[in-house]
Amino acid sequence: MTEDKKNASSKKEAEKQMGKETSEATLEKKSKEDASNGNSAAKSQLTAQAIIDQFERSQQKDKVPEVYVGDTVRVGVRISEGNKERVQPYEGVIIAKRHGGLNETITVRRIFQGVGVERVFMVHSPQVASIKVERRGKVRRAKLFYLRDRVGKATRVKQRFDR
Repeated sequence: MTEDKKNASSKKEAEKQMGKETSEATLEKKSKEDASNGNSAAKSQLTAQAIIDQFERSQQKDKVPEVYVGDTVRVGVRISEGNKERVQPYEGVIIAKRHGGLNETITVRRIFQGVGVERVFMVHSPQVASIKVERRGKVRRAKLFYLRDRVGKATRVKQRFDR
């Protein structure tokens, strides 16, 4: 027999002699032995998904206002021209929200010179300097794609005062 098998069999015999131990006690004992051998339990608990989640939490912005579909927002977009950097506001109605967490995006629609322009912003992107809610909208849908077909006063969204 190899030494590992001898050690394992001697451990089992010692446990039988000491009496029956609960499974919790044996688990604690094994984890202590692993820790003393240099195999810490904390290293084995960090799965790939846990590492990804931890990294995503570190990349998220702390202060992001609660925005909803139908709200009129002013998004400050960072623009770099040469070695200069400035923040350009983009104001419009949120017609869609997608995803969650680090990948959260909002689609903002505005009318510019009679043409509808939509931009998709990643909320936690470094290109988005700020998001400010100008007015709350009262809508009954999760996506406002029907606003694309409307022109003029028909594109107005009622204002909400309770949020």
